[in-house]
Amino acid sequence: MSASAAPPPRIAVVGASSLIGEALIDELNARKFPRAELHALDEERDLGRPLASDASATDVATFDFSRVELAFFCGRAALSVRYAEAAAAHAWVIDSSPTFRMQERVPLVVADVNAEALEGAARGLVALPGSASVALATALAPLHALAGLERAEVATYQAVSGSGRAAMDELAGETVAMLSGKKARGRAFGRQIAFNVIPQVDALEADGGSREERRLWHETRRILGRPQIAINATAVRVPVFFGHSLAVHATFERPVTVSDAARVLQCGKGLFLAAAGSANEIPTPATLAISPDKVYVGRLRADLTRDRALNFWIVADNVRKCAAHNAVSVAQILVNSPR
Repeated sequence: MSASAAPPPRIAVVGASSLIGEALIDELNARKFPRAELHALDEERDLGRPLASDASATDVATFDFSRVELAFFCGRAALSVRYAEAAAAHAWVIDSSPTFRMQERVPLVVADVNAEALEGAARGLVALPGSASVALATALAPLHALAGLERAEVATYQAVSGSGRAAMDELAGETVAMLSGKKARGRAFGRQIAFNVIPQVDALEADGGSREERRLWHETRRILGRPQIAINATAVRVPVFFGHSLAVHATFERPVTVSDAARVLQCGKGLFLAAAGSANEIPTPATLAISPDKVYVGRLRADLTRDRALNFWIVADNVRKCAAHNAVSVAQILVNSPR
């Protein structure tokens, strides 16, 4: 912020002990994000949980949000439902939950893709898309600008951290149990996750699709500003701790070559294209995705079965890059924008 700008904001992090909350506080510290105060807030049931940072959490139910100018909501959707709109009367609220994503009055923002959605907005709510939507939209945006995206067929392979700390503990516990000859409990996902894949993320709806698949469809279209784009998705939970992966088959309105696609992806904001023949040709969650500031694209190739179509693979850290990094990037835009 410039010398004539407003002083550094006072900040609240709601859900500070969640995976995203802890990653967000780490991101604020790593970027030396200017702040006058930082209030770590949690539900009463989580107040005893130690935080990775030096902060100690206080009860969100007793907190006065008029004390801050910027509030990150990182915990359960119930927290956003209960407190976010009241907080937005006093502060910018950047919400990582699904609560406000489909409300047209609330900007839905990926900082690397559609930061312009924040232009002219008054203080209030800003929604962040789900991690798979962030990864997908970040990779599709430069290709859409190049050739006009018409349709995307997507299969997501989502890490268990997308369901929180308890799901990670379940994967770890099941893995140890099964390697010891014991049975998996299968509580977090209703069935065994260790050494397994589950073709269902979130609840199934009446038409057979899942809520996560519907979110991916709606959120990606909103982020790209093209409501007519067709997004056909299958969301799968896999036994990986961090890092969502996506297999994408995209069809475009105009002809597009692999070389042209590679050129725009190499210049794309927040992207890293793994060059064919390089040591990083195939990004995986256990390798490149541990670097939290990029969405990684690999296996870029022409679809030999269709005209104007490309196939590629995406990997991104769902907690750090797609959630915490995006939230802090949105906050930087807000605090640095003239009002």
